[in-house]
Amino acid sequence: MKLIRYGEINQEKTGVVLNDQYYDTSAFGEDYNELFFETDGLARLKAFLDANQASLMPIPDGVRLSSPVARPSKIVCIGLNYADHAKETGAAIPPEPVVFMKSTTALAGPYDDIIIPKNSVKTDWEVELAVVIGKKASYVEEADAHHYIAGYALHNDVSEREFQIERGGTWDKGKGCDTFAPIGPFLATPDEIADVDNLRIWLTVNGESMQNGTTSNLIFKIPFLISYLSQFMTLLPGDVISTGTPAGVGLGFKPPIYLKAGDVVELGIDGLGTSKQTVKAYAAH
Repeated sequence: MKLIRYGEINQEKTGVVLNDQYYDTSAFGEDYNELFFETDGLARLKAFLDANQASLMPIPDGVRLSSPVARPSKIVCIGLNYADHAKETGAAIPPEPVVFMKSTTALAGPYDDIIIPKNSVKTDWEVELAVVIGKKASYVEEADAHHYIAGYALHNDVSEREFQIERGGTWDKGKGCDTFAPIGPFLATPDEIADVDNLRIWLTVNGESMQNGTTSNLIFKIPFLISYLSQFMTLLPGDVISTGTPAGVGLGFKPPIYLKAGDVVELGIDGLGTSKQTVKAYAAH
């Protein structure tokens, strides 16, 4: 299955993708949130679709898409998880995963604008494969990790490099700004993806190719990451793990290239669709 959420912010409805057409599933009566995943909601949704597919209403073109999962308890990210990206930033290949968090208030839809934060001069892009957790995970064995995956999604780990690197302390300050986690267009359940370790992953800025990689180059693979993270924190249903970005981020260019108002970022992963964000300057409300 491919799950979507759509509609205005804080008024989202649920839907699915069938044969490349978006359909409303509001009659299912549940949001795609922690409770949904925790209580085997994917199985209930499949039963609902089997019984009601013929009567589903198409979603009109032009409707805003939201993140395909409701705001999770946490967004956990892995840094420097492609060797070529570590090299371009001058970092050594890490002996263990580099872990940081994105604020859940950074969550955005796949076509929402990226807002350059107030006082920012180094806003950057990072296309990533995101994994959504399907059930509570604590001290998981790597061999069992696949049982804890609800699905996969496309994620742009937008980053402010001055906040992240030059302002002291942790990376989190450069990662959690509003609009810095566009996810989607949809969540694909694992059966939709033939080989998650062999997916093309790419990003362009204003039509120019910046990132063009493959998930086969992940240093730490998804089952290992789930097991590893579960040693340090309980992963809850609906939580997002973002697995890292390949080479081609703005920070890696000499001199670096950063996003400016009016730029258009497009990104995609095989089997997980594409997303597109326009960059806007911060404006006080």
